[in-house]
Amino acid sequence: MTTDTATTAVDTTTAVTVIARLKAAPGKEQAVREQALALVAPTLAEPGCLSYRPYEDPVEPGSWIVVEEWTDRDAFEAHLKSPHLAAAMAAGPELLAGPPQETVLVRAV
Repeated sequence: MTTDTATTAVDTTTAVTVIARLKAAPGKEQAVREQALALVAPTLAEPGCLSYRPYEDPVEPGSWIVVEEWTDRDAFEAHLKSPHLAAAMAAGPELLAGPPQETVLVRAV
């Protein structure tokens, strides 16, 4: 997974929003859909998860954006180490056209 973050020090106490983009490999669209939806419940149950919403592009099936909101950077980092995400990431090379792209944002105001 590739994550875009600033190169300066990261404030781990500020709420973060994460936008993840992924594209299913040809013929793997249904498997990616199932996996994306299977991550919702366990992720929402994680401490610090405010929301976790996967969206599929209706014009380009198999293209997904997942919008995540976390109470702070530490909660997001813990999510990255969760067993359910680790299992999904392990399946990624077989299911995805490339590595997921993530952008981590903090609220400006």
